[in-house]
Amino acid sequence: MTELTSLLLPVVLSAVAVFVLSSVIHMATPWHKGDFRKLPDEDRFAGAVRPLQIPPGDYMMPVPSSMADMKSPEFKKKHEDGPVMIFTMLPTGPISMGPYLAKWFVYSLVVSFFAAYVGSITLPHGTPYLKVFQVVGTVAFCSYSFALWPSTIWYRKSVATTIRLSIDGLLYGLFTAGIFGCCWPH
Repeated sequence: MTELTSLLLPVVLSAVAVFVLSSVIHMATPWHKGDFRKLPDEDRFAGAVRPLQIPPGDYMMPVPSSMADMKSPEFKKKHEDGPVMIFTMLPTGPISMGPYLAKWFVYSLVVSFFAAYVGSITLPHGTPYLKVFQVVGTVAFCSYSFALWPSTIWYRKSVATTIRLSIDGLLYGLFTAGIFGCCWPH
């Protein structure tokens, strides 16, 4: 067992490394360019939806009012006629990346903290680099990647996008593992 407090430096360093790596992946490469497709007639769609003043939130269309309603001929017809959508409405106005980046960094700190926690209760001082890499990297990879898949399974999020994001998670896990392996107390 290793004291969790002795792992605060690798927690912070790995969160910083993931933050920088994710910034490079998203801003300097075309890796995620295909994650969202453009609507065929974006202006017409926006013009039709804008007057509805839909508040920010998650929506699905059509939505049954109950399990029984889901079996009704009216609901089945709506589903067959379409459109069938799951979407998120975001607030309008200027885009400010600051809050998103801050939340991402805090999330990376939380992932690194839990990777450190699992490492601290399973690995003693002086554990060899590769064993630390294996345990901490597995926790970090699972944390960054596995929660993405239910959206693909249940809400038909693009499999290709989820695979790309999972590969990102693998890279984040590898960076986290490497930093913990180098900084593990001896």
